[in-house]
Amino acid sequence: MDVSGATVKRQETDAAKIQIAMAESPSAMAKGWHSGITFADLARLVILVALVLVLLTFRDYGITNDEEVQKIYGQMVLAYYASGFHDLSALSYKDLYYYGGLFDFVAAFFNQFSPLGEYETRHLLGGLVGVLGLLGTWRLGRRLAGDRAGFLAVCLLAVTPAYYGPAFNNPKDIPFAVGMVWTLLTICQLIPHLPRPPLRRVMSFALSLGLTLGVRVGGGLAGVYLAIILLAYLAWRGLETRSLKVAGDEARTLALALLPALPIAYATMAACWPWAYQSPFNPLVAVAHFSHYGINIETLMAGQWLPAGHLPAIYLPLYLLVKVPELVLAGTIVGLVMVTIWLFRLRQRATIEKAKILQLAAVVLAAAFPLAFFVIERPTIYNGLRHFEFLLPPFAVIAAVGLHSLWTRISQGSERRGKAFGLAFAAAALLQVWIMASLHPDEYVYFNALAGGVKGADGQFELDYWCNSLAEAARDLTAYIKMENGGREISRVYKVAVCGDPLAATYFMPPFMRLTTKASDADFFISFTQHGCDHFVNGREIIAVQRFGAALSVVKDLRQPDQKTASRESWRSVN
Repeated sequence: MDVSGATVKRQETDAAKIQIAMAESPSAMAKGWHSGITFADLARLVILVALVLVLLTFRDYGITNDEEVQKIYGQMVLAYYASGFHDLSALSYKDLYYYGGLFDFVAAFFNQFSPLGEYETRHLLGGLVGVLGLLGTWRLGRRLAGDRAGFLAVCLLAVTPAYYGPAFNNPKDIPFAVGMVWTLLTICQLIPHLPRPPLRRVMSFALSLGLTLGVRVGGGLAGVYLAIILLAYLAWRGLETRSLKVAGDEARTLALALLPALPIAYATMAACWPWAYQSPFNPLVAVAHFSHYGINIETLMAGQWLPAGHLPAIYLPLYLLVKVPELVLAGTIVGLVMVTIWLFRLRQRATIEKAKILQLAAVVLAAAFPLAFFVIERPTIYNGLRHFEFLLPPFAVIAAVGLHSLWTRISQGSERRGKAFGLAFAAAALLQVWIMASLHPDEYVYFNALAGGVKGADGQFELDYWCNSLAEAARDLTAYIKMENGGREISRVYKVAVCGDPLAATYFMPPFMRLTTKASDADFFISFTQHGCDHFVNGREIIAVQRFGAALSVVKDLRQPDQKTASRESWRSVN
């Protein structure tokens, strides 16, 4: 018996287990080294604070342009299952059957017994889904670089207004972003176990992928990311062993291990998306539909209104540059530099670093691939980052890894410098929190200093494209009418014209206010400022909903006969 050979093999096995454990939990080796509050505790505190804020503020948000049709679609999906697959209305409603119905289906289900209003229930659910995305981002950052990186990642995403604000009333893009970050996390959980990932990891990936596809078919991008990472792993193994046979054997092992993911992901997707399984090729039809999505709409970039189907390559990169907080931009630059340095030092890395580098590569790929795809293919998008908000979590994680690395270097040899860096980060994050509080509940109109803030972006980039501020305008007009009546009971009905999505205002109107489609009959005119909508009807401006000096919506008094002139054709085109 070859005792020495058996001993070496056992040592290699033990070393491999240690490597997987370290890659699985970067902070595990440091447990017990510190006492008191840890970065993991702080991250949990950030998530808890976000959860409390959701519970306290979800009623503050308005109704977006898409919410009514999304609500109806969710009711149709629920009816499809409740009727025993006989009610087929969900299979042909507008173009929404091209989307998965997961969020809307769940919202419709809870709305059956929720004590809240229909849209309040949806906003609460959306906020909770947003918190779920914070949790996934924390775990992803923690996996890549430990507890401090996880804490930085959740902080950076929480103070990103383009993520936090839309979470409450964007029923497609934020749930999709949350699904993508959790699917990315499951990919990173698979990597340390290659080429034989355990079934529970494969199932986690398949379920996350299926749920994400159940929101939007674009979740298939996660499958592309995994395929690229697996090819990189096999190429690495081939070079490492100088054997195509080893790479081929591991490729077969991988294929067999991942095979259960396909039926699980498809079944999960199908449960959320009835149209998808009416034909096995329907998901591909949806991909083709969105790849050549024809819509007659214009979007604003650098002061120019451009057709959404013919945008310049700079459109998405520019919006990212001006919409992402400066703290995230700085961290992303540092993170990308660090990752680049690591990739150039591959030959110096031990086996344990292979998994870590592949995990980092997966996150960078999740941030860079869609951006490169847009620059090359130029698909139809509009409303700034709206369709690419799923990039925000991986950008936050890259920024967190970069800031963590910089913090570590600064702290070397001087604990005081490390504390100063931590205080500087805290101050920058708190400043961002103050800005978001000042924007509430219109956080998503945020622009950073590169655009001159919200005021500088006014007229240059899209601000309140969702009509979110019309809720505040309607509430302010209600208070104005009550004040005008001196607190007495209001016995007459005031007619109100709306430029924008009418529901975004009328849902918040009391019984003594009624919608009219004729400006000539209206007592008041409520309008958001998108597309110059507020200039289509003349009148005395009595209310302006502003953020940092930029008007998001206005209310005009039309009760003077000479103030009721209107460009009705323009107004109707916006409505």
